[in-house]
Amino acid sequence: MVGLPRLIRSLFAAFCGFFAAQAGAHSIPEIPVHGRFQVDGTAEISIEINPRCWAPSPAEAPSLEQRAWARLTAEQRTELLRRAREHAAAVVEFTFEPLGRVVPDFEFTFGAEDGKPLYKPDDAVVMVGRWKTRVPAGITGWRIRSLPGHKVSVLFLNTLDGVPHPRIETLFPGEASFTLDLAGRAALAPTGGARTEDSAGWAVFVNFLRSGFVHVLPHGLDHILFVLGLFLLSRSWRPVITQVTAFTLAHSLTLALAAAGWVHAPESVVEPIIALSIACLALENLFRPRYTRWRLLVVFIFGAVHGLGFAGGLADKPIPADAFLAALTGFNVGVEGAQLAVIALAFAATCWVRDEERYRRWVVVPASVGIAFAGLWWAAERIWS
Repeated sequence: MVGLPRLIRSLFAAFCGFFAAQAGAHSIPEIPVHGRFQVDGTAEISIEINPRCWAPSPAEAPSLEQRAWARLTAEQRTELLRRAREHAAAVVEFTFEPLGRVVPDFEFTFGAEDGKPLYKPDDAVVMVGRWKTRVPAGITGWRIRSLPGHKVSVLFLNTLDGVPHPRIETLFPGEASFTLDLAGRAALAPTGGARTEDSAGWAVFVNFLRSGFVHVLPHGLDHILFVLGLFLLSRSWRPVITQVTAFTLAHSLTLALAAAGWVHAPESVVEPIIALSIACLALENLFRPRYTRWRLLVVFIFGAVHGLGFAGGLADKPIPADAFLAALTGFNVGVEGAQLAVIALAFAATCWVRDEERYRRWVVVPASVGIAFAGLWWAAERIWS
């Protein structure tokens, strides 16, 4: 580090501080909105609000666990339900066509994520709002809009006469959903025609592609650091391509196996190993700066573990059985696109350093030290928590 220009040292310090501050980051919470419609006209609209959603930095905010919720007073619980009602009105707009905008009268209660009951002390507690209503005669469709100004995504889910609709949308702030057809009994058979299935499959693919991309860039800081560690070993195309290929094959395999339910590993094990993989890769850049078959094997093994981490992001989303392949493919393509974007940005940021000796001294060494520091910090934080 001695002899580095002052600017490089400053950037390095900022780099370490930024990623150290992010060491406790969690996945970004989402707000599921679920419309359940029956052929007799009855309906229930539900929304799930995690208190992390209104935190200044939702990715860094801890979940409200049942053990902590149990210690809250009646007044504190009432305040949480009030905030959930206000937050729901501030982030989602509900529309029945041609009636126009409606304001659901949600009744909020406490529960676990995905509509499950609370069992374990470390279960995350969320507020679930339900509005039971009857769809007026003449209603042809329904849709929602994720209002601008908040920091999480909204999931648009629907069930028609007990059958999950194959099309699921992830809406980022400011985006509107498709309009679900409610005009007549035909709307309650979403798998009735090949053209409808193809259209729904493509929509699921695109939505999960976007989700896979943002799972890495910008929200997957640990995966970003790992990819940067791959890049820093050498800017020659062969080492970059072979390492990325090995990483892609490995995490694609375990992602598919985990998503299908054939492989499962607890998050408490996977997440610390991911953090340690980041540190190991960075330290190898410092002490063994050569591309070898051993490096490729290490990348493949760590890639398999990262695939289990990606599976956690995919598991957070309900996937209709007949759209599973489209969702898995889209999510994986999104992850790959984000990884390539990280490499492209890294190359663009360092291409001005032509001399390889200066590149190693000014870029590889400080960046690898920073990545190793962040990975070790992450590992310690995840193990202790």
